[in-house]
Amino acid sequence: MNVCRILFYGFRHGHVYGLYKRVMASEDAAVAACVEEDATARAEAEAALGAVFSDKSYEEWLSGDIDAVAVGGAYGDRGAAIIRALEAGKHVIADKPICTDLAELERIETLAREKGLQVACMLDLRYLPQMLAAKRVLKSGRLGEVRNVSFNGQHCIDYAHRPAWYFEKGKHGGTINDLAIHGIDLVRMLTGMEFAAIDAARVWNAYAVRHPEFKDAATFMARLSNGAGVLADVSYSAPSQVFSMPTYWEFRIWCERGLLTMCYTDSAVTIYEEGSADPIRIEGEEAAENWLSEFLCAAKNGDRSVTENVIRSTKTALLIQKAADKEKQG
Repeated sequence: MNVCRILFYGFRHGHVYGLYKRVMASEDAAVAACVEEDATARAEAEAALGAVFSDKSYEEWLSGDIDAVAVGGAYGDRGAAIIRALEAGKHVIADKPICTDLAELERIETLAREKGLQVACMLDLRYLPQMLAAKRVLKSGRLGEVRNVSFNGQHCIDYAHRPAWYFEKGKHGGTINDLAIHGIDLVRMLTGMEFAAIDAARVWNAYAVRHPEFKDAATFMARLSNGAGVLADVSYSAPSQVFSMPTYWEFRIWCERGLLTMCYTDSAVTIYEEGSADPIRIEGEEAAENWLSEFLCAAKNGDRSVTENVIRSTKTALLIQKAADKEKQG
């Protein structure tokens, strides 16, 4: 496989536009075709990307000359689409979340393992310069063992631009599964530890006033494998300027000998080290890879680490979402 031919299936969320643009710019991948059953989503992608859509169905393309499928449909539809692609022997790269159901995830994991296929996800926080710098600091042992982690991943409800299907029954799958997977994946990457226990999780309606059944506020408390606590808020609670605010994907990692902080809007990390009077800024470092290049490399050489990471982060998010849904019902 010299150039990976990728079928784009679904343009129901703007995130997939970024994947499309990256594939178009890649020397190692090419857009084989685009399929989208929804007329509105198709027209929007045509206008925004110049994407050309095929008259052939998804099933027809799965039996055709493609190597992989990029899945960008409504969240609740993604699991089934990914399973169909894997059953057809195609690699998969998708926007997050890859599915909304633990049974679907188990089937995805089984198919990927049995068929030697890759499942990648657009988990971009782990490739940011500040996050790579944070990983280097933590790995060096400078601050000692991680003891507590907190992060904010608030977004805005943004009725003007949020896809209408978010509020359709069975399409969204929960705010924790939607948003927290980014933070969960990053915490796993930075600490090298897995989430070992869920202590509390809650979802409720607070900001989506037009849809009182939509649980847009979400918090949880969990533990890492060394007993360190994790406290997170991933609510749709922020104002529209959230993407320029220092609270957008803000992480605080408390260690034996100090605190490490970073956020999406600052390319450096700040540490407050025991015995040092002043905070210390450490500049970020550019990533050698990104989620697309790592996927393409894994599809060629069979490295299972990309797929295994996506499965673990997704499973953790789904388990926390399940705990929150159970608490809500109780």
